[in-house]
Amino acid sequence: MTVRNPMLAIEIDRKKALPIYQQICERFRTAIAAGHLRPGDRVPPLRGLATQLNTARGTVELAYTILVDEGYLQMRGAAGTFVSPSLSAAQMQAVAAGGRDDAADVLTTDLVGGEKAPYASPSHATARQRPIAAALSGEPRPLQPGLPALDAFPRKLWSRIVSRRARGGGQAMLAYPDPVGYLPLREHIATYLGLSRGVTCLPNQVFITGGYRATLELVLRSLASPGDRMWFEDPGYLLARNFLAETGVQLVPVPVDAEGIDVERGIEREPAARFALVTPSHQSPLGNTLSLARRMALLTWAEAASRWIIEDDYDSEFRYLGRPLPALKSLDRHDRVLYCGTFSKVMFPGLRLAYTVVPERAIERVERVACSMNTGAPTLFQAALADFIEQGHFARHVKRMRTLYGQRRLLIAHALKQAFGERLTVKLPPGGIQFAVQFAEAADGPVDDVAVATRARQAGLAVLPLSNWYAHGRMRDTPRGLVMGFANITDTTEADRLVRTLRSCLDG
Repeated sequence: MTVRNPMLAIEIDRKKALPIYQQICERFRTAIAAGHLRPGDRVPPLRGLATQLNTARGTVELAYTILVDEGYLQMRGAAGTFVSPSLSAAQMQAVAAGGRDDAADVLTTDLVGGEKAPYASPSHATARQRPIAAALSGEPRPLQPGLPALDAFPRKLWSRIVSRRARGGGQAMLAYPDPVGYLPLREHIATYLGLSRGVTCLPNQVFITGGYRATLELVLRSLASPGDRMWFEDPGYLLARNFLAETGVQLVPVPVDAEGIDVERGIEREPAARFALVTPSHQSPLGNTLSLARRMALLTWAEAASRWIIEDDYDSEFRYLGRPLPALKSLDRHDRVLYCGTFSKVMFPGLRLAYTVVPERAIERVERVACSMNTGAPTLFQAALADFIEQGHFARHVKRMRTLYGQRRLLIAHALKQAFGERLTVKLPPGGIQFAVQFAEAADGPVDDVAVATRARQAGLAVLPLSNWYAHGRMRDTPRGLVMGFANITDTTEADRLVRTLRSCLDG
């Protein structure tokens, strides 16, 4: 089948293994390289091209999204879609020189209608991940999401505890760690969760890991099969999405609204999914709380066909309006929820300690996989953390930080409103150490939040573009904004200075 216009011929071959959306991307790149399409040329509309190719509109839409993100196309709303006028001669030559089709090995996720579409091609995902990784690792930078107040952590106290353990802990502190975790720490976590999160569990249900990614890997290696489908919040946690796409799990984006993940939409899109990954206490990145009705609906969905819910409870300790909400796991009467927590937010991310509470029926499988992976976290830090908790320092630290963050979140909110006015919507969530703000649409269309975040990064700030957290982030109706942290803002002067810098990045 062939589509022709005066400047472009697109051919697709349904017998080829290469998915149709990738073939469309390949044809556009080739046309640009050959000079059949030049910067500023208009390309066929989505619906028209889909009709002529006899394929779903979503397939063409996804191809265009990839090409927009790669810089080849530019969407101008009602005016149509055009070859990007900013394509330089050097870029055109690079395409012509035979740049490979990076979408060839993309991992896919099933969408409504039975067609498969990508979360991102490897090149697209990598391009997104580079600035994300730069913003979230290495030397801490202002407004970095998910970063606790490093200035307020009791480092001297922690150093004494670690040193004491290193001196008196015996050879066990230096040997290979237990793959399932240091038992005293597992016991303390079980007690803590029962008191603070309403999660009733035994120590042998608690598995210690080297971070949230390691937790997901342990869970999926233990319980998932190749091709299993997983509901994933849309928008949802970026780094988890990118990692999961590498595992072979087929991600099904499910919309999020003010009540959290829309369970009914999830059932419509993929009723046979085996997993759902959710952030019910503080949705990442929007900050919404999963309503009780949605919680019960999600549990009912899981119970009906022995599905698994992965609950990421990453920063629930910090709530500023009312008491911390009980975990989804506390409502789980049929043992279908795997509860995941981390010490990166309540302690510091360099500790690299996280944990998961698995249902009793899954203990044997998870333990077997944990032993085969043999990637236990360092015993020295686990033992020191167990001491930190046992001696009451952990509870006191969390209490102090809850008060401190409640003050610092107001500083940044006030500064943002003063600097941006009506150009930015600031709605502080009731908890967490980061939040998302949304840009008002400009006269010439949506704000390019990726460009704003890039300029902010060049100015030394670590904000992230909100649109990247969506499955199809470059569509015109995708909310545009920024995701930022506030835990390390020390006073009004600093808040005003940082926000003025950020404001200068809005208009370039």
